[in-house]
Amino acid sequence: MKTKVKRGKFITIEGGEGSGKSTQISILVNRLQEEGVSAVKTREPGGAPTSDAIRSLLVSGEISFWEPISETMLHFAARHEHIIKTINPSLDKGLWVISDRFSDSTMAYQGYGQGVSKSIIDSLYTITADNIEPDLTLILDLEPEVGLKRAVDRNVSLSSNEDRYERMDIEFHRKLRKGFLDIAKNNPTRCRVIKAQGSLDDVSVRVWKEVSQKFLIKDI
Repeated sequence: MKTKVKRGKFITIEGGEGSGKSTQISILVNRLQEEGVSAVKTREPGGAPTSDAIRSLLVSGEISFWEPISETMLHFAARHEHIIKTINPSLDKGLWVISDRFSDSTMAYQGYGQGVSKSIIDSLYTITADNIEPDLTLILDLEPEVGLKRAVDRNVSLSSNEDRYERMDIEFHRKLRKGFLDIAKNNPTRCRVIKAQGSLDDVSVRVWKEVSQKFLIKDI
């Protein structure tokens, strides 16, 4: 008789531009693997070939190119492909999936930042998300001015043109921060806020503390 594989855990890392999500995800995945947990990292928008095709439309180009609702629907189209083609298959294999952004980013960016109503975003989530919700969401919190400087420096060093959101004005980024903190406040069971200032090691210790406490992983 074939043994049923225990479904993996789904962890999302959220935060504003330059908050260090990608770096902390890499550190977390390595730490989980050291603990004997098979984990994979992914990102949004993106995470599947079809989602990556949509990503290129969203993260580069003119700031005002998309109407906010159109932009929101594109994010959910990319997310649906990501869930069906990457997240769910990985979880079904027993892998832990660590995602750089998920639906909370849409609520923060398109909801709080661009004024799309919560009811529209919630409806699109219901339609496209295949009933999936993260087991844990870590929100890396950082002053927008600090994060934006980090993001600009990163894009220059990488010669990246994926800077559409970074080029939006500071008020937009302040709205994002408020949005993420509101999301955490309204979802205390799922969300944890992590202070993202300090060294990489300082932040990674905070991240690991939350993950190990949530899932009872021995801290060694």
